[in-house]
Amino acid sequence: MGEETADRCRLVGVELDEASISRSTPDIEHERAAAIYDLLDDNHFAPAGHAGGPYRLVIALVDRKLVFDVRDEAGKPIVAHGLSLTPLRKVVKDYFLICDSYYNAIRTATPSQIEAIDMGRRGVHDEGSQILAGRLEGKIAVDHGTARRLFTLVCALHWKG
Repeated sequence: MGEETADRCRLVGVELDEASISRSTPDIEHERAAAIYDLLDDNHFAPAGHAGGPYRLVIALVDRKLVFDVRDEAGKPIVAHGLSLTPLRKVVKDYFLICDSYYNAIRTATPSQIEAIDMGRRGVHDEGSQILAGRLEGKIAVDHGTARRLFTLVCALHWKG
């Protein structure tokens, strides 16, 4: 992909819809901000049928669906896609469980045990990323790294702290 195309097929802003995604504890807000920062730092994001961006993304939860409201750089709406959260629920739950195990292991486990749990954590994260990329297929083209960072953000939206 050429540099000019890469500059156009990317996100330059991500916002969480305040009306549907409530504010939370400082720790959760920090996790969300970090996920957005990582996503903006490196991404490939190309809505199907659109000539090019860069883009802004507003993420909302509407009627128990994850809504990706894609806008141009100036904020003009381009397209909105609603994704059912059902296919992601199990993997998000599994990811939280393995993260809890990982954080508990850091305090008491051997380095090899921590490494094994971390490998499992990364595997579940990859699974969630693949599910999300599959849900976006035909709607928004994302690379593997962008799918991973979007999955991290989806998890940060669900994190209870």
